[in-house]
Amino acid sequence: MHLKSTFFILLICITHATIAQKKIAEEKFITIGGIEQWVTIKGDDVNNPIVLIIHGGPGSTMSHFKDDVYEDWKKEFTIVHWDQRGAGKTFGKNCPKDINNEFYLNNPLTINEMTNDGILVTQYLLKQLNKKKVILIGTSWGSILATEMAQKNPDLYHAYISHAQFINFSSNIENAYFGVKKMAELNDEKTILDKLNNLGAPPYKKAKTYGQLLRVIKQYERENATPAPSSWYKVAAAYENNEDSRDRYNGDDYSFLNLVGDDEMGIKSMVSNINFEHTAVVFRLPIIMIQGKYDILCSADLNKPYFEKIRAPRKEYFTVSNAAHGYNQAIIDKQYEIAKALKVQN
Repeated sequence: MHLKSTFFILLICITHATIAQKKIAEEKFITIGGIEQWVTIKGDDVNNPIVLIIHGGPGSTMSHFKDDVYEDWKKEFTIVHWDQRGAGKTFGKNCPKDINNEFYLNNPLTINEMTNDGILVTQYLLKQLNKKKVILIGTSWGSILATEMAQKNPDLYHAYISHAQFINFSSNIENAYFGVKKMAELNDEKTILDKLNNLGAPPYKKAKTYGQLLRVIKQYERENATPAPSSWYKVAAAYENNEDSRDRYNGDDYSFLNLVGDDEMGIKSMVSNINFEHTAVVFRLPIIMIQGKYDILCSADLNKPYFEKIRAPRKEYFTVSNAAHGYNQAIIDKQYEIAKALKVQN
């Protein structure tokens, strides 16, 4: 009887160990593009499909938040967040102690280098987790980078799920300016109209001016969209420290400067030549676009006509009625619905 009990206890221990071994929860630096870059890889079963999320910003990392946004996904997917070159812990690992104009001028971000980084991250994941492809999700700025990755090496991806898709940064920002100006005129909001008239229509010579316009755009977007749960953006304990906070803040500034450019500082915009209507109308993989109805920055006025031009093995366009540019529960639910419907085979 004692031997029988011992056997069952041993069997239970082995079973629990086997289940535990299937889980993955890694947060670490890996060498990508000649520098150390931060990734988090989390899921309940390493046999599940990989989802690589390309964050927006370009400095708006997601790795430092608690897992609330994609927590439920971990039962069926392995979720990967990557702090891109110039953002979050990747920025902190590679930047000097003194960040000044000389650093900005001598260390420009480029679309090509960051695209290569994304592909190398993908290849690392495939090798480490023994998979053939991953599901690619890109949001806002991340839609620019993810589009470039999908164009350059489509065989690495089951599909590209796009949210808040940029088409042409210059056109997007100009369309957004006139969009909010029209809203302010209709609502007779003199204070905002004065601010917009003082800014003038883009393009701008200073990054600061783009930031001022984006704050007005976000104000209008918030009026119509259901907000995300506040719990989503609580920083995880491991990242709640002065060093990580400083690196996120400085990386956000650095990345934004490289996004929009600043003539006075001599920094060129890395997206000034982006026009996907000319360079990305043919996709060799499925592309599914999610559009917030009240997204002003990446308006359906621009990305729906672009979508109609796309040629791909499969394409779909979904409008989410209670959303704008940012994430909320409805956007995450739609992403999940699409990812599940792919029924990918690893």
